Amino acid sequence: MTKAVTEQELVEKAVAPRVTKANIEALMQRVTYTIEQQPGGTTSTFVHAFLDGKFFLATGFSACVNAENFNADIGERLARSNAEKHAENKLWELEGYRLFASAALEQANKG
Repeated sequence: MTKAVTEQELVEKAVAPRVTKANIEALMQRVTYTIEQQPGGTTSTFVHAFLDGKFFLATGFSACVNAENFNADIGERLARSNAEKHAENKLWELEGYRLFASAALEQANKG
């Protein structure tokens, strides 16, 4: 089994600027969600995540096989949890690219 990497370990070993968990948590506080339940007897629920209510990050979804088991509250909670995970992953990716691009631009300006 692989030993988990902790934020503390990353902080201790970092020698250059990096995206931190605190950066991502702060951005996640700015994420808003919209809920869409598909009409017409379907059991699909979609939750869309937006940064600052405008920049689309991710969609989470849930569905059940049998309409008799459908519960809107449970569907929304599952879909939102899915959307939150995807939004957080997207923010790590975008912030990582932003840091990379910034460093590349700084390097290009030096040379």
